[in-house]
Amino acid sequence: MLFPTLAFGLFFLVVYAIAWSLQASNEWRKIALLLASWFFYGAWDGRFVALLIVSAVVNWALARAIVARPAAARALLTLGVTANLGVLGWFKYAGFFSEQLATLLGAFGLARDVPLLQALLPVGISFFTFQAISYLVDVRRGRVLPATLLDLTLLMSFFPHLVAGPIVRASDLLPQFQQAPRADRGRAAAGLLLIVWGLFKKAVIASELATALVDPAFFDPGSRSSFDLLIAAYGYAVQIFCDFSAYTDMAIGIAALLGYVFPRNFDQPYRARSLQDFWRRWHISLSSWLRDYLYIPLGGGRGSLTFASRNLMLTMLLGGLWHGASFTFIIWGAWHGAVQCIERVWRDRTPAWWRPLPTWAAVVITFHVVLLGWIFFRAPTLGDALTYLGALFTGGFANTLVTPLSLGLVTLGIGINFLPAHWLPGLASRVRTWPAPALGLVLGVLILVIDTMRPAGIAPFIYYRF
Repeated sequence: MLFPTLAFGLFFLVVYAIAWSLQASNEWRKIALLLASWFFYGAWDGRFVALLIVSAVVNWALARAIVARPAAARALLTLGVTANLGVLGWFKYAGFFSEQLATLLGAFGLARDVPLLQALLPVGISFFTFQAISYLVDVRRGRVLPATLLDLTLLMSFFPHLVAGPIVRASDLLPQFQQAPRADRGRAAAGLLLIVWGLFKKAVIASELATALVDPAFFDPGSRSSFDLLIAAYGYAVQIFCDFSAYTDMAIGIAALLGYVFPRNFDQPYRARSLQDFWRRWHISLSSWLRDYLYIPLGGGRGSLTFASRNLMLTMLLGGLWHGASFTFIIWGAWHGAVQCIERVWRDRTPAWWRPLPTWAAVVITFHVVLLGWIFFRAPTLGDALTYLGALFTGGFANTLVTPLSLGLVTLGIGINFLPAHWLPGLASRVRTWPAPALGLVLGVLILVIDTMRPAGIAPFIYYRF
């Protein structure tokens, strides 16, 4: 069930009405939201609802045991993290590693002895698995108290963030579950604007660029000109930003309409002045998770430059692998890690008078470093990525793909990153005073306009497969 569809719109209207009608009983409200979340997830594949339930029950029991048995807390936490990663590893990586093992052994004539494993990937498993791990770690650290089974199950299953984030931590959402939220006109106005804004970015910018420019270029890069491939690379940078930020905008907006607050997940990432700055702005819930639960426990930036660089590379490699079992994701993570290590050396080991760059130059360089990484991220295989890069420099200047519309959308998508930082909250603060019929009419007209502008059909969000 996709957000920008009529089916989801009808589903949400029913959930919205039920949730606010149960405001007097917070427990029943949460039960209704939980059942709605299972229905939402079951629309993809009902079999995996059981996985959600079992995961929540196991993590609930482990958290209670961690608090009840302090002497065994470390071992119980290790067991919990291992169990969560084991489930993630089976569904997401078993096929990849068995295939690599078969390839390796094939060189010695033993490939027939290795079974090729392939499990159907549950939608959003990376997100709710990382959420469960952070919950157990925070309980062990004393940052959150063990939740009730209902609250933890709802935390892991809550449909706005279930399949593609943001990764909402227990410390952010569990306190909000303690009592029924009150209706807030300002929050509702901001939520509605976020939903419409996300709908525009997904249905118009991302979908049009995907179908008309990016997908054809990456499908057969060897047959395209350098000009087509260059603009398609810019197009993918815009597509993935507009696609993923659209999902999280809509998720935050939907949660706001139900009375809950999700953390911000994007902060104009293409205006970053370094790769480190980029990761403070891009997929903030994942980058902060990797920082707090992987990079810092490894030692962070303490110690020698070599030690800190090792921690950074490991974090980014695992961040790349989190996105999928593919060498393209591993190289993408390695590229981001290596460039951040270079930035650290530049900052710590070069004379101060060498370091400053004009802001515009730092932004341009950082954007193109990110752009190069996106080619590996998008390409189906490593061979396709290398073919794309080769053709990018040898394919000539013929134009068979680029249109004025696609150029305009690429420019618009990049330009979004340079709007005033708080333009949307500022707009929400103004429209909150409008009469409800006027606000509904304006938003309805905007949705109709977006619907007429979008290409036929809506593809799933890119991050649904992670």
